[in-house]
Amino acid sequence: MTDQHSSFLATTLVVAPALLVAVILHEIAHGLVAEKLGDKTARSLGRITLNPLKHIDLFMTILLPAALILAGSPIIFGGAKPVPVSPQFFKNPRIGMGWVAIAGPITNAVLAILSYGLYLALGALLPADSLIGQYILSVLVTSVLVNVVLGAFNLLPVPPLDGGRIAVALLPRPLAARWARLERFGLFIVAGLLLTGMVEKVLSPIIDATLRLF
Repeated sequence: MTDQHSSFLATTLVVAPALLVAVILHEIAHGLVAEKLGDKTARSLGRITLNPLKHIDLFMTILLPAALILAGSPIIFGGAKPVPVSPQFFKNPRIGMGWVAIAGPITNAVLAILSYGLYLALGALLPADSLIGQYILSVLVTSVLVNVVLGAFNLLPVPPLDGGRIAVALLPRPLAARWARLERFGLFIVAGLLLTGMVEKVLSPIIDATLRLF
């Protein structure tokens, strides 16, 4: 096995559990809030579950993170298969979608805080020369970073990202309607922001600030 393959495998073993927990709970949060507001679509399709097979998306959960790891990218993130939401069941579809959207980044913020708390607690308890201890701490550090990046990325105000849907909920109705129409081009806009390095410019200061915690 080459050094590159060994490095990829080692990084994947650390990133995979942190990323899976982050993206799965992010999507479950969307489904739970939608259900609370009257939409049981995610529940009926079996998507409010911790079973990773129900959430894995070939590109977002596997290929994209793997490509970023292989490229040596300083920013590693991904996503799960989006939980289906039917806003027609909400009393106020526009505001309801805003609540559903914000649940994902809030979940990532909570996971980042919990991971950091566990890192501090276990760091004081685990032997410094323990390989298992070092692995657990590495996963927790990665969990903090992944959740911070995933939460911050999703807050970019571009539909269909969570931030775009939050913007639609907060903007005055005429402007919100125009902003919502961007969703058909959203993936192209996000791809353009990634390819031009704009996302990295936005997220790098957040990552640097997070790394200073360790």
